[in-house]
Amino acid sequence: MLELRLVQGSLLKKVLESIKDLVNDANFDCSATGFSLQAMDSSHVALVALLLRSEGFEHYRCDRNISMGMNLGNMVKMLKCAGNDDIITMKADDGSDTVTFMFESPKFAKTLAVLVIQVQFDSHDYCVFSNCSNVVISVTKEGVKFSTRGDIGTANIVCRQNTTVDKPEEATVIEMNEAVSLTFALRYLNSFTKASSLSNTVTISLSSELPVVVEYKIAEMGYVRFYLAPKIGEDEEETKP
Repeated sequence: MLELRLVQGSLLKKVLESIKDLVNDANFDCSATGFSLQAMDSSHVALVALLLRSEGFEHYRCDRNISMGMNLGNMVKMLKCAGNDDIITMKADDGSDTVTFMFESPKFAKTLAVLVIQVQFDSHDYCVFSNCSNVVISVTKEGVKFSTRGDIGTANIVCRQNTTVDKPEEATVIEMNEAVSLTFALRYLNSFTKASSLSNTVTISLSSELPVVVEYKIAEMGYVRFYLAPKIGEDEEETKP
């Protein structure tokens, strides 16, 4: 028996909106500790990892580990039927191949809609880069630099450490063990920023010749992480301004 009740239903809507363009179909894994997902995009270039811990739900019951394969596009369409203030409950019986989504409006204290879908169990917006294909992220003692070039020229944005701001969520914190410079496909990074509505802060982790990790904390409940492999060879050299 699986039964999950999420008071902040809009949270699930935002999470799925943030990853639907990267992943079409994925397995959602449920265990006693939480609700999670890990999947790669169709090109096997980017990876997304999601965790919603059990304690973040108003009610969480998972009698046994279960994996539910679902189409994210269909889930997003279905969740559009729920209001932003609605409470979302997910239920799945043992041995069943369906999961029930129930939307409850706290304003009317009654269920407004119950939908069943079939499942198969097998922020900064750097719009200046929008017409470019790649971006170089470089970390030095001077700060973090985003560089790209396009048909009309080059662009460079530098973020320097700033921990003296009044609001902690507006601070820029840079921790560097060694300098690093990597090239990434910009369209994936742009897609990752769709998760910025989930958190006031974003953490970017870089290491030479390893995927970049872009993480958004989901309150005290968990996180959504995106992994993207760097580009190497000719593409990397052509991107450097």
